[in-house]
Amino acid sequence: MRGNKQAMRQSVVLLICMLCLVLEVKVGADYIPPARLDGFVYRNQHHPDSVLIEAFFDPVCPDSRDSWPALKQVITHYGSPVSLVVHLLPLPYHDNAFVASRALHIVNALNKSATFPMLEWFFKHQGKFYNAQTKNLSRASIEKEMVKSVTEVIGRSYYSSIKSGFNDRKTDLHTRVSFKYAASRGVSETPFFYVNGFLLPGTGSALDYKGWRKVIDPLVGSNSGKNAESFNWFL
Repeated sequence: MRGNKQAMRQSVVLLICMLCLVLEVKVGADYIPPARLDGFVYRNQHHPDSVLIEAFFDPVCPDSRDSWPALKQVITHYGSPVSLVVHLLPLPYHDNAFVASRALHIVNALNKSATFPMLEWFFKHQGKFYNAQTKNLSRASIEKEMVKSVTEVIGRSYYSSIKSGFNDRKTDLHTRVSFKYAASRGVSETPFFYVNGFLLPGTGSALDYKGWRKVIDPLVGSNSGKNAESFNWFL
C-alpha cells in the first residue's frame, strides 16, 4: 500500500512538473533560461575537478531531513575533492514547502554563509510548518511567522530585507526556477541525488555514511582497487 501511495505521489508531481514546463514555454516568446545555474553551493566549495554531488531537497520533507547528517558528514570527510550543490524541490503535498524554499532563496541573496544554517533550521523545526500544524493558518500569517523565524536565525539587522523579500517578485521566480529545474532533471521526490551527473540508485530515502563512502571512495582514488564496485553501483 505504501508503495502504491508513493508511486501515485511521484506520478502527480511529474504531471504537475510537465504542465508547468509546457505552460512556461507556451506563455510567450520572452522565455529565456535563468541568469545563473540553479542551486546552493555548500561552503562555496566547488572545484571543476571535484566529484560533484547534487542533492534535491524539500526543506519540510522528513526524508530530506534524515538524509542530511550523513551527507554533511561525508562532505566534511573528503573536503575539496568533493563538491555539493543543493537544489530545492518544494513538493506540492508538503504544505509550506514553497514558502520555506522561497525563504532560503531570500537568505541566500542576503547572506550566502547563512543559507545552510537556515536549511538546517528548517530540518530541525519542520513540525512548526508541516501540514496539519498550519492547516488553520492563512498564507499571510505563515509568511509572518516565517519572517520572524528567519530573522532569529540570520540576525535582526536583516528583518526589513527578509520581510520585503516575500514581496519581491524575483524571489518568487527564483523558487519557481528551482521547481522547474528539478522537473527538467526528472526529479519527482526528495531526497534525490546525482553524482557527477548520474542518478544515484535508491533515491527517495536517506543514504547512510557508509553508503556514501562506498560510492565516493573509488571516485576520489582512496580505494582505487574498487573501481569496478563503484561502476556496479550505478549500473
